Amino acid sequence: MQHDLIAQARTWLAEDPDPETRDELGALIEAGDTDELAARFAGTLQFGTAGLRGELGAGPMRMNRSVVIRAAAGLAAYLKAQGQDGGLVVIGYDARYKSEDFARDTAAVMTGAGLRAAVLPRPLPTPVLAYAIRHLGAVAGVEVTASHNPPRDNGYKVYLGDGSQIVPPADGEIAAAIAAVGPLADVVRPEDGWETLGEEVLEAYLARTDAVLAPGSPRTARTVYTAMHGVGTSVLTAAFERAGFPAPVLVTEQAEPDPAFPTVAFPNPEEPGAMDLAFATARRAAPDLIVANDPDADRCAVAVPDTSVEGGWRMLRGDEVGALLAAHLVERGVSGVFAESIVSSSLLGRIAEKAGLGYEETLTGFKWIARVDGLRYGYEEALGYCVDPGGVRDKDGITAALLVVELASVLKEQGRTLLDLLDDLALAHGLHATDQLSVRVEDLTVIADAMARLREQPPTALAGLAVTSAEDLSRGTASLPPTDGLRYQLEGARVIVRPSGTEPKLKCYLEVVVPVANAASLPAARARSAELLAGIKRDLAAAAGI
Repeated sequence: MQHDLIAQARTWLAEDPDPETRDELGALIEAGDTDELAARFAGTLQFGTAGLRGELGAGPMRMNRSVVIRAAAGLAAYLKAQGQDGGLVVIGYDARYKSEDFARDTAAVMTGAGLRAAVLPRPLPTPVLAYAIRHLGAVAGVEVTASHNPPRDNGYKVYLGDGSQIVPPADGEIAAAIAAVGPLADVVRPEDGWETLGEEVLEAYLARTDAVLAPGSPRTARTVYTAMHGVGTSVLTAAFERAGFPAPVLVTEQAEPDPAFPTVAFPNPEEPGAMDLAFATARRAAPDLIVANDPDADRCAVAVPDTSVEGGWRMLRGDEVGALLAAHLVERGVSGVFAESIVSSSLLGRIAEKAGLGYEETLTGFKWIARVDGLRYGYEEALGYCVDPGGVRDKDGITAALLVVELASVLKEQGRTLLDLLDDLALAHGLHATDQLSVRVEDLTVIADAMARLREQPPTALAGLAVTSAEDLSRGTASLPPTDGLRYQLEGARVIVRPSGTEPKLKCYLEVVVPVANAASLPAARARSAELLAGIKRDLAAAAGI
């Protein structure tokens, strides 16, 4: 067994094109570190609807040039089998470790396979790549990014020619094509022959961002902005300047790309501590709001002044921003369909219904939201917003930021704030309060065990609220294809439990709806919602054994 493992590692080493991972793997073989080698060669990094994502390093269970070349070769074979030979594949990348190398390898493989390849001019936000696919008439797009994962991770996200991320059955067909790739020596990789795009593709994207704003709308709200060590700063500041917003005050420590993400434990605005520097900057600059992007700038976080919390600033939940943007678009008189994932707040459906607009729920992920017929606006609670589906069929943290700052400007002119509008929505539709129980694990069997336990013994009540229905979403529903998840309806509440598709986490999404009679009863409704959410969280953790 040990001999087989060493032989397998030597075979991999012989065709690894990267000196860095060759040295790493050679050292493991030399040291006879069979535990680490067994982890690296326990299988292959699986290609799914999120593409590839994993820790950088040598071996088939890590992200490296060998794995990426195989993924690109499989994607090329899939595209050719679909009759796309000679078609254009656009490739974007963020500023993480190895991102530029992976983008260049992908361009070489596509070129060698008889497709045309074009690489974005520099590390740019993921939405610029999503835009470029349709703008340039490409048959597919690849974005090299691990979004908001830890520094040692990278990933490989695939889009087809409609500008949306892949969904089944395409993901399975691409995975099969990757598995069929033979020795790396047989994958043709020329030294050149692909195009490096100029700034004009970014200019076209920026020109399109203006379309999300209402002509002549107020542009007065002042912001503090953090790119979270990612690629958002130059694009967001350019978009703000074009729109005529005041230049944002930058969180200087996080403004430039840095793959080490030195000031945060996890480069995700939702993670504890990630926004601390932005809050400190805001206390000095006294803006109207804080806007944050994640490292590839497809997500947008918002924080607002709030004297009731320690430090004077409060992060809005993704569901709160989702409802605010929906209300703003309704006020502007838009038409079309509003859509969200099943784990997002049911408030969007109430807003759409009252406005006479279409509404749809989808599985989690913008790969599903972006495919809704007639989509005008879509959002997901994990800080993702699609506010210009005609330009970007994916979440876009740049255009979302523009729209939320326009809304803050409109309210500022009225002497009001985003919190005032949230109060209005609670009065109109009931207080919809959401929270999350999220458990990060080292051992993935913890997640499988929790899901099995809940399936075998579903809770009958949570926080004293009776469970009125329990659905196993792996069986599918009338409106949703099967997915690994559980949904509980309670009296005045809803719970969804699912494993994360991109991180080793079990995620539980909680929502309670508390009726609000008048403005004076809002504080009591908030206290009741907080009490219920805490109780549901406690009881659900016990039921799941986590």
